[in-house]
Amino acid sequence: MCLNLRTPFIFSTKAFAHSERWSGAHISMPTLNFSMQAFINETWVERHGSEIPNQLLMFLWSSIVSIFGIGGFIGASVGGMLAVKFGRLPWCRARLPWRQNGSRSSSLTSPTLVLVEMTNESMCGGIMIITKNIFGLNWQSNVTLMRKGTLLFNNSFALLAALLMGMSYYASAFELLIVGRFLSGVNAGVAICVEPLYLGEIAPRALRGAMAMGTSIFISGGILAGQVMGLSELLGKEDYWPLLLSTTFIPALLQLLILPWFPESPRYLLIDRGDDHACNMALKQLHGGENYHGEREDMERERASATGVKPLKPWELFADKNLRWPILTIIIMSSAQQLNGINAIYFYAEYVFAEAGIPFEKIPYATVGTGACECLTALTCGLLIESLGRRVLIIGGYSLMALWCICFTITLTFQNYSSGMPYLSMACVFAFILSFGLGPGGVTTILITELFTQTARPAAYMIGGSVKWLSFFFIGMVFPFIVNGLHQFCFLVFFVVCCVVATVIFYVVPETKNKTFLEIQNEFLRRKRTAAKGSDPPMPTAL
Repeated sequence: MCLNLRTPFIFSTKAFAHSERWSGAHISMPTLNFSMQAFINETWVERHGSEIPNQLLMFLWSSIVSIFGIGGFIGASVGGMLAVKFGRLPWCRARLPWRQNGSRSSSLTSPTLVLVEMTNESMCGGIMIITKNIFGLNWQSNVTLMRKGTLLFNNSFALLAALLMGMSYYASAFELLIVGRFLSGVNAGVAICVEPLYLGEIAPRALRGAMAMGTSIFISGGILAGQVMGLSELLGKEDYWPLLLSTTFIPALLQLLILPWFPESPRYLLIDRGDDHACNMALKQLHGGENYHGEREDMERERASATGVKPLKPWELFADKNLRWPILTIIIMSSAQQLNGINAIYFYAEYVFAEAGIPFEKIPYATVGTGACECLTALTCGLLIESLGRRVLIIGGYSLMALWCICFTITLTFQNYSSGMPYLSMACVFAFILSFGLGPGGVTTILITELFTQTARPAAYMIGGSVKWLSFFFIGMVFPFIVNGLHQFCFLVFFVVCCVVATVIFYVVPETKNKTFLEIQNEFLRRKRTAAKGSDPPMPTAL
């Protein structure tokens, strides 16, 4: 079966499982905030006979919100570990009726049976990997999770989180909300690490950027879906919040149903596992029986360069002089993705809409417009990335964001001096979101895939993901103090961040469009040697 005509469906299937942004869109809704805090207070009254102190209520609510980021950090820290071969781990030996002598029966091809067996193996294998690497248990084994198995196993976190959050109301236990949010964060951290890694490895070189943009497209799609489902006409009513939180199981279930039918990463099978036959089968399934030879040649060259090199650990990337600039670039871009002001824009959005005269009950619909705006620009970026290149989009995106930071600061400062200023502020909100989605929102993840070869890529994703979640936690802790101290002038801080990141990318990052991973690595080495000789390296173009 050839999948080359269905590649858009491949990445949409994987990226749609980003239920973390779906959940994040829910938890940020004002109506949901009020309902959940009322539930915490009611539960406290049932247990103790008095209302919960305000400070304790705010602490519990802050814990529910912030524990998501801690779970994301942990998920990102172990995501690369799960996707890489850390030893051979055991099959889960459930006595399934279609197993014959420890192997699948060739006569049984029921989709349901295959799905159950693959999910069983992936989840059990994931538990074995985590216990081995965290708790030091020594398993005698014969299977690894790999990229696809990790994604299947990761859905267990999303399903369990949806169950716990949905049951919290009926069990009168707000503690389940904290645990559910933590598991949802773990699911998010693993997904944001492994999904783009898998997509980048299965994509043909000419479509690598467009396919990897699927992650960004469906993250923004998750935001939009969460905002729409949270409208009062659907699940946004006060009594429906347990059901609303439980809807995060939908993308996880879709991935469990569809992902097993797609192949493992052929690049991983060839370079990491040395399985030529499995690699050829995966390539034929992805590209067709006659069109896979060019991709196979690129993989062979990369395998030759990686001969004798084991997958690197995160700390080993810093010890390798040839990888210091790429890893520093990834750290800067991953942190800037959270520190560039996009969270501040969403924070100010409702205030701006209210000042523009939008009725309070209509503001949720305007907020849906911001989600639709980000989703639209992510789609546009996916269409443009292979023609304009990565550098143009990400540098242009950060440059425009810096411009809108200045404009937004001015319009907020003079908000009460002119009746037209609130509308200009509203235009700045949408312009900033458009600029973010056009470049930094999606291209950052693609560059993590492209700036590293096979042996370093999982570790790079672990570092990039961990930095992203730490930055997310940092901005959540610090941003209220920045707003209280600087008010609308807080956007001048984000202006500086955007300018610095755009400058670093301009001088450091080469254009990666339509280049092999080895060619990109050699470009970095060439620029390093040129800089060492004291001359400025010529800037690559996007053409």
